[in-house]
Amino acid sequence: MEQKDKLFKQIFDSNSKKIFHLCYGYTGDADAANDLLQETFLKVWQNLDKFRNKSLISTWIYRIAVNTCLTYLRSEKRQAKDELTDNIIESKIEEVSEKNEQVALLYTCISKLEENDRLIITMVLDELPYHEIADISGISEGNLRVKIHRIKQKLTELYNQYASV
Repeated sequence: MEQKDKLFKQIFDSNSKKIFHLCYGYTGDADAANDLLQETFLKVWQNLDKFRNKSLISTWIYRIAVNTCLTYLRSEKRQAKDELTDNIIESKIEEVSEKNEQVALLYTCISKLEENDRLIITMVLDELPYHEIADISGISEGNLRVKIHRIKQKLTELYNQYASV
């Protein structure tokens, strides 16, 4: 196996699960998330020789994934996103067990957040270090902590709204 192939496999193995979560957070659709995951890693493969180690490779991959997701959302005109997300979450809830209903509900709530907030909370859930999230989102770590606190408050409100229905 060629050096680049080995490196790519390592990169994919250590980042693909987090990138899938990120894409799923944007789309609320497992199929679309898988497509975006593949598109992201195709771009990673095509640009791997251009990566200059100025940031962590995971940060670089997140940026590619975020741009891929945003491009997808801008060009996605099939249905209104809320309608799409509601339909997907409803069908997912039917498929999942009771303990996973809370996870499905959490993703429903996340899908109601603004784009930037969805990105940040998805990275928090993936346990990325705050300095890396700050780097990806382009805000200071201090501002990030305040923003995360506000996002968590908003998510709690949304969660309580949906849970009481």
